[in-house]
Amino acid sequence: MISSPYKRAIQTVQEIANTYNISIQIEEDLRERLLSSEPVADFNDAIENVWEDWSFAYEGGESNDVAQRRAVICMQSILKKYKGKNIVIGTHGNIMVLLMNYFDSQYDFQFWKTIHMPDVYKLVFDNNRFSSAERLESTDYQINNL
Repeated sequence: MISSPYKRAIQTVQEIANTYNISIQIEEDLRERLLSSEPVADFNDAIENVWEDWSFAYEGGESNDVAQRRAVICMQSILKKYKGKNIVIGTHGNIMVLLMNYFDSQYDFQFWKTIHMPDVYKLVFDNNRFSSAERLESTDYQINNL
C-alpha cells in the first residue's frame, strides 16, 4: 500500500490498510501536481491551459511535462519493486491522469473532467507494460480483486 503524503490520499486508502493490517508507505512523488505557487483566478481555466500546452507552467508550478515525468519515474520504480504483486496506490486526479496519459493518450483533459473525487481505477500492467485501466464502481473492494 503506497500513498501520496497528502492527507486526502492517505484517507482514501486508510480503510483498506486497516482492514488488511497493511502499513501505508508514503511516496512523495505521488503528490498532486503543483499548479501554481500563487492562487489562480479560475482553477478550471488554469488546468485547461496546462493541458493545452504541456510545457507551460504557472509561476512556481509544474508543467504537464514535468509532473508526468515525475509520476512515470515513480510508477516505474514501484512496478520494478513490486513486480507481479497487486499494489494499492493513493494519489490524486490530475497526476493519476497524467500518468495514465503517458501509457495511453485517450486519458486526456476531457477524460480528467469525467473522474470523480475520490475515484478508484484499476490499472493493469503486464511485465511492467500498461495493459488496461478500469474504473471500479464499488467502494466495497476485496484487496485480492484489485
